[in-house]
Amino acid sequence: MIDIAALTLEEKASLLSGHDDWYTEAIDRLGLPAIEVGDGPHGLRKETGVDMVWVPATGFPTASAMGASWDRDLVRRVAVAIGEEARAEGVQVVLGPGVNMKRSPLCGRNFEYFSEDPLLSGELGSAYVKGVQSVGVGASLKHFAANNQEIERTRISVEADERTLREIYLAAFERVVKAADPWTVMCSYNRLHGVHASENRWLLTTILREEWGYDGVVVSDWNAVHHRVRALAAGLDLEMPGTAGKTDAEIVSAVRAGELDESVVDEAVRRVVRLVERAHPAAVPGFEVSPGARLTDSQLELLRADEHHALAREAAAGCVTLLRNEGGVLPLNPSARVAVIGAFAAHARIQGGGSSGVDPTRVDNALDFFEAAAYAPGYVHTPLNAYQDDLTAYLAAHDATFVDDGRGPARRSAALAEALRLAAAAERVAAGPLSAEARRLIDEAVLVAQDADVIVVFAGLPLAFEQEADDRTTLSLPADQLALLDRLASLRDRTGADLVVVLSNGAAITMDPWHDRVDAIVEAWLPGQAGAGAVADVLYGRVNPSGKVAETFPLALEDTPSYVTWTGERGTVLYGEGVFIGYRWYDALNRPVRYPFGHGLSYTTFDYTNLNIKITDSVRVTCTVTNTGPRHGREVVQLYIGDPDATVRRPVRELRAFEKLTLAPGESTPVTFDLTPRDFAYWDIAAGPHGAWRLEGGEFVIEIGASSRDIRLQTTITLPDDPTLPPIIPDEKLLELGGSRFTQGHR
Repeated sequence: MIDIAALTLEEKASLLSGHDDWYTEAIDRLGLPAIEVGDGPHGLRKETGVDMVWVPATGFPTASAMGASWDRDLVRRVAVAIGEEARAEGVQVVLGPGVNMKRSPLCGRNFEYFSEDPLLSGELGSAYVKGVQSVGVGASLKHFAANNQEIERTRISVEADERTLREIYLAAFERVVKAADPWTVMCSYNRLHGVHASENRWLLTTILREEWGYDGVVVSDWNAVHHRVRALAAGLDLEMPGTAGKTDAEIVSAVRAGELDESVVDEAVRRVVRLVERAHPAAVPGFEVSPGARLTDSQLELLRADEHHALAREAAAGCVTLLRNEGGVLPLNPSARVAVIGAFAAHARIQGGGSSGVDPTRVDNALDFFEAAAYAPGYVHTPLNAYQDDLTAYLAAHDATFVDDGRGPARRSAALAEALRLAAAAERVAAGPLSAEARRLIDEAVLVAQDADVIVVFAGLPLAFEQEADDRTTLSLPADQLALLDRLASLRDRTGADLVVVLSNGAAITMDPWHDRVDAIVEAWLPGQAGAGAVADVLYGRVNPSGKVAETFPLALEDTPSYVTWTGERGTVLYGEGVFIGYRWYDALNRPVRYPFGHGLSYTTFDYTNLNIKITDSVRVTCTVTNTGPRHGREVVQLYIGDPDATVRRPVRELRAFEKLTLAPGESTPVTFDLTPRDFAYWDIAAGPHGAWRLEGGEFVIEIGASSRDIRLQTTITLPDDPTLPPIIPDEKLLELGGSRFTQGHR
């Protein structure tokens, strides 16, 4: 490491903000190079210097899809491939993964996040970080913290009590930091109890560094810094993008005025220098790409494009979730006459909108996997390249091309959001109320499908419905798709054809009124560039589906936990549901759902037996799982814990462990879960001066199942109080001890 003392104050300050959009600052006289960062998380997004032109990279399934895989090793392997492509492109840090909670299915960026559950998100996020960093490229764990909506994301203040933060919104970050040591952690845009995350010392220093022991770089989300000196003092090391020296000068001035201790600067510089030295050089010599140029065959070879495309197909197949299969209509009979309906079959919906968008090396077309199938689009769909054209036109019309003035990224982001909003408005007008064009497309689709044995409908959400900087307003499919499904369901009733729906969406949707009128529903999520082949593999039984939903599918928007407080008002959003998000909410209210957390069908069946518990310093839970069906298959075994007699209100059940198994027909295998005291604990805001994790003695319920509503094995155990903590303070004593601290979040 270079000697920090050899740096001038001005040089130190320069290292704490970017040189431009994507590079850190170099110190040439000391031989300290710059490093390049690139967007993620489901594939590398590296700009070429030309607006809306990115270097081609493999488009893998998005995080919401990978969450449904429940497969640590698959996530790790995908992350390794992303890291390899980053190395080939000379990118030293990939900006991912995102482990924010899905507080509401309406969040426009949910496709970038794994789950509504912090344990599942933390486990898959850890696998991602380990995979990327195993090839010498850094990861960036984001967005820290409580960034759970896109509307007003840069100013909204989250109001949540400390127990809710600790158990739900910080827990996945904690797990990844402690298990995988990401090279960087990215702060979020939003405020927490009135303080921007970039300036929140409790978040960035007290929690992240002092409690969790993190010693990597805390980097800002792009343009998330509002006061550079306050942010640095709070624990934010690196501001991105660069500000052409403006905030560097503010740091220098604060030090010289005695308003900021230079030791704070030195510590941040030490971490940045360590990041540069561990990440550089990661480039492959000779891999520079000219702005606007496509990759040569030799460069594609270097990227291992064919191998990574095959991995993308395998990953997408591992994510596909079979939600419904009435009468066993799937897998399809190869000799069946198939009609393929839906524009997504011809123009795949592979990813969401915004900064995570990848320029894929290729995109498979679903129609290529259905030999001799009849086809009709059925509805209007705007392909991804049309959105890019819209943005290019918008930029040209508004003279908002990039200039290196420190505000370019914000201007481009605003332009992208506006272009997508315009496209979304056009698409929604086309979708309903139904236009003559929409009715014509539906009529043509019904005509094409009338002689089919099987009608496969590719439906889902348009790109404009799921994008950064905007949230959805409905959980329903677009009106023209609803009308299409209604007509095709009526055709099914007349002809006896099987009706199969393949969904492309990055988060949960509602399925009324069409759900009960179709035979099978295949959730493909946003499956990346090879998703079409993966869906065909599942439909025809070449792959046995093993995905399990990582988020609850509700019956109606009004059922969702955050419905009455989404998206806040007057600059504040109250997390009034507390720890009861996702399945925790639905189970606490015993409310019916369309598909519960952890649900997913298979072409085979599994039996759970032999539950056994052994209690020592920890709790060891074992059971046996047997494939009782006719096919090889994979099953996700889920372990939940409940504490029905707790002093505080706790969820009926909480996921505390899981394992994905592969079993041949008739094969049995034992499954072992080792649980720690933390797995049984809740955050007691009244334990000691700052709160603590409390294992409250008594009876606990241990459940093992195939989903949160499909419990196969259950037992109760008794555990003692944690002897290291003081006795529980009764509620009536809290006010005597300063109750406001216990009822409000930490400020």
